[in-house]
Amino acid sequence: METTVANTPETEQPAVNPLERRIDLSVALADFEKDVAQRLQRMGRKLKLPGFRPGKAPISLVTRQYGDEARHEALTDALDRALGEAVQAQQLRVAGYPKIEAKASESTTHLEFSAVFEVYPEVKVGAFDDVAIDRVVFEVTDAEVDSTLDILRQQRVRYEEADRAASAGDQVVIDFLGRKGDEPFAGGQATDYGFVLGRGAMLADFEAAVVGLKAGESKTFEMTFPADYPAAELAGQAVSFDVTVKKVSAPVLPEIDADFARALGVDDGDLVRMRSEIEGNLRREVKKRLRSRVKEQVLDALLKVTPVQAPKALVEDEIKRLMDQARQEMEQRGVKGKDFPVQPEWFVDQAVRRIQLGLILAQVIRETELKADPAEVRAIIEEAAQSYENPEQVVHWYYGQPERLAEIEAVAVEAAVVDWVLAKAKVNEHPIAFEELMGRKS
Repeated sequence: METTVANTPETEQPAVNPLERRIDLSVALADFEKDVAQRLQRMGRKLKLPGFRPGKAPISLVTRQYGDEARHEALTDALDRALGEAVQAQQLRVAGYPKIEAKASESTTHLEFSAVFEVYPEVKVGAFDDVAIDRVVFEVTDAEVDSTLDILRQQRVRYEEADRAASAGDQVVIDFLGRKGDEPFAGGQATDYGFVLGRGAMLADFEAAVVGLKAGESKTFEMTFPADYPAAELAGQAVSFDVTVKKVSAPVLPEIDADFARALGVDDGDLVRMRSEIEGNLRREVKKRLRSRVKEQVLDALLKVTPVQAPKALVEDEIKRLMDQARQEMEQRGVKGKDFPVQPEWFVDQAVRRIQLGLILAQVIRETELKADPAEVRAIIEEAAQSYENPEQVVHWYYGQPERLAEIEAVAVEAAVVDWVLAKAKVNEHPIAFEELMGRKS
């Protein structure tokens, strides 16, 4: 089928953005009709109609049933060929899907169309001579293992009723009634409400009023809600509360013994093995967090030295992907999309950043010819497998799943890019506090 292509001069059709291109396409009408006729003949051979032998139905009936489908397929194929030839001839890399529209034309021999699309931007990776990257360092010691053990004990705490005044860390059960002026306010009343003092379940002033009370004791106190309190009708307002403590329970932490070790998955209850496994898990987590922090700085540096425009089509696709991901995560938490509709504008900045970084990383990999080192891939897989009961089985699973192995290879290549940038930039190392690294304080 004859098709012709023409570039529309920029003076006549200015681009909406620097990445947008417009190409005129022309399809010979005679060739198009010939292709349609051939398609209808092929369709007719498979058509079965009452009163006609298979494949012997009149072409008029075939056209009536399949005419629109045949014309659509013929035109789609013709335009795909024409566009493919055009972008190949001009060495264009199309980003997203072209928008093809029919053009008004007086031609009696051709069908005229225009295709509008974006192309991938030219990416020129900048220099890192003046880029400084702060790399935090940390070494796990016995102190961090002890701290982690304390947290694991806190996670398994139980409470025993105590005949004494409530203090921080205790679990209390209370009745309370809040008043604004002389009238109770919405949400200010509860019966048999339990919480742990010091965990932030209640406002600090409220918890402070409960501390020091024994079971059976009551208290009336005044307090002021914070100015930024979520309930607007209470924000910054002075109120009073009547509180009665009904039960005080003291925390009881489990002993570090064989039972505790078995609760953590050490079947034989060996405390030395338990501590060794905790240390190993902790070292892997620390290493992961350190790598994540330096990786984010490297990605920021790549964006800083390599300005690049993200094609709108790719950004829109990424926004849709992020929206779908957010909906799935909400559904897993029991929240339906209709109850919390996801808005595309929430994801614009994240989508733009991801597309820009994808373009930059791809260019770095092309220029440096970085590839996944098989030894590094194996090390990543083995490290991940250590978190499972049967590490060797996990390793075999990765190597038996090509798509999973490809994901790990991509991680290895990305790590190679990070190392490449670090080798070129000015790297300043400094220690970081354990609590900060683990995200336990701001």
